[in-house]
Amino acid sequence: MARAAGAVATAAATLLTARRGAAGGVRGARVLVLAGSGNNGADALFAARLLADQGAALCILPTSDRLHREALEAALAPGADLRPVDELPEVVTGLARAADLILDGILGTGTTGNPALRGAARGTVAAILPALSGEHPPLVVAVDLPSGIGVDDGCVPDPTVLRADLTVTFGGCKAGLMRRPAADFAGRVVVADIGIGDELERIRRRDLASA
Repeated sequence: MARAAGAVATAAATLLTARRGAAGGVRGARVLVLAGSGNNGADALFAARLLADQGAALCILPTSDRLHREALEAALAPGADLRPVDELPEVVTGLARAADLILDGILGTGTTGNPALRGAARGTVAAILPALSGEHPPLVVAVDLPSGIGVDDGCVPDPTVLRADLTVTFGGCKAGLMRRPAADFAGRVVVADIGIGDELERIRRRDLASA
């Protein structure tokens, strides 16, 4: 998880510096963190803490009442603004318009069945989408994959998905990130080594043997 968060934070800092210039960089940037209950939410929160250590201001929008406790505490320590799960849509839109960067850590590869967002997660993303069409939209970094796409088949059953400028995916590139229509939401894809290469090779050999 530390490696995943580090990779996301490094990629996000590079994007922010490219947009805001070396003089601006991460310091003073406003980062909006969309955090779900799983590991992706934790990765996003830990990455946000690393950005806060570089001077970013954090606002956390949880999409579940159950967040990774240690990751949440880490993000809150430098003074992050924690909003309620049921934040008003107009407030969410305003937060997104004020942000320099959005970290999408709602859903990851653990999603089973239909990957479409539901409930609070869908409402949050729906409220953010208008902010992405403005004159100065925030950058969007997807943690492992854009929430709401099919990780294997690249489906997008509901268009309520944040279109990422960059997706930082872990261990290996997921098939869904290369297949349309999901590929159109992934932006540039970076594969981060998080030390699971041996496990991925074991899975590959198992799949070849059973083919």
